[in-house]
Amino acid sequence: MQRHDTDERYVCVIRSTTDDDGKAACLMTWGALRVLLAPPVVLTTARDLMAAAIAAETDIALIETFRQDFGADDQVLATVLSQVRGRRPAPSGESALRIKAVAGARTGRPYVHVARGSMKGELSPDEAREMALHWIEAAVAAQIDVRLRYALGEWDRLNPVEIEELFTLMQEVAR
Repeated sequence: MQRHDTDERYVCVIRSTTDDDGKAACLMTWGALRVLLAPPVVLTTARDLMAAAIAAETDIALIETFRQDFGADDQVLATVLSQVRGRRPAPSGESALRIKAVAGARTGRPYVHVARGSMKGELSPDEAREMALHWIEAAVAAQIDVRLRYALGEWDRLNPVEIEELFTLMQEVAR
């Protein structure tokens, strides 16, 4: 996840690739997890990350407004937040991660919690939005890469091994 250290075990990475049938896919790695995802799932996850960032920031704004302007206590705030969250539309579609907007009661800061399997992380809303952009980029790149592989194969100037070597080189340069 997005942590302030550089320990790769905690960083969730997404990149474009292909599945065994040569179709567009994205590979998510996070600790020991390695999951091949379809681009629509990756795009849904990005949407959910963005929505959670906004929801967490909105929850903090509501808390501050009710505390400062109306003198609301924690019990009233819990009721208001529960009602507001219950009225938010539930996301549709398959997401690659469990994503939850969190209003930090002790810190007064918004967070986005993400998890899959035993892996868990906490992001600021800006980190969640940045992560979403990377996921969108990977999904789009996967779809473009499949088309480019096909076009290069039709060009008859590169063989399949050379095409894969070209894509490997391009991915190494992008890192």
